Amino acid sequence: MDTQARIKKILEDHPVVLFMKGTPQFPQCGFSARATAILQDVGTSFYSVNVLEDPEIRDGIKTYANWPTIPQLFVKQDLVGGSDIMMEMHQTGELQKLLKNEN
Repeated sequence: MDTQARIKKILEDHPVVLFMKGTPQFPQCGFSARATAILQDVGTSFYSVNVLEDPEIRDGIKTYANWPTIPQLFVKQDLVGGSDIMMEMHQTGELQKLLKNEN
């Protein structure tokens, strides 16, 4: 299975996916730590993909989403954005509304 197909399968199998550096328990960059903290604060469960463990996924997700940075949050296979967008959406309550039915 090629990388794009693997990414598509991950997104099909999980309603909320965070592609990040590290894991929720041990994030490997500040942006990934912030993204994880936001999702935990909202109280949503999510599937995480540690891009540091798979260089093909790390490069492939940037192409798949046409988004140059990591972390990347997807909800129902749609890109929401990175940690800055997540923070803005969290502060306005928009992220909570988006994730309300995904718990």
